[in-house]
Amino acid sequence: MRFNLKTIGLCLAAGAMLAACSEPPEIAAKAAKRPDVAPYMGADNGFMTKGWTPGNQASWTESVDKRNQNQSEYSRFKSSVKQQ
Repeated sequence: MRFNLKTIGLCLAAGAMLAACSEPPEIAAKAAKRPDVAPYMGADNGFMTKGWTPGNQASWTESVDKRNQNQSEYSRFKSSVKQQ
């Protein structure tokens, strides 16, 4: 049985497409979640929000609420109208 160049090319293309579908799952994102540590414990590094201290649940909750309010377009519009 003879294979021509077109058939070999199609087989290689099909093999490449199937190989692209078999990527291993990304486990780095799963490794970052630590169920044994509460979220408010956090890390003590330069990327923390000002006014929040690791281990203080009240300040963590306050900073998360403030961040959520700042992401709301309605709240941002209301505050900009008050300033004018």
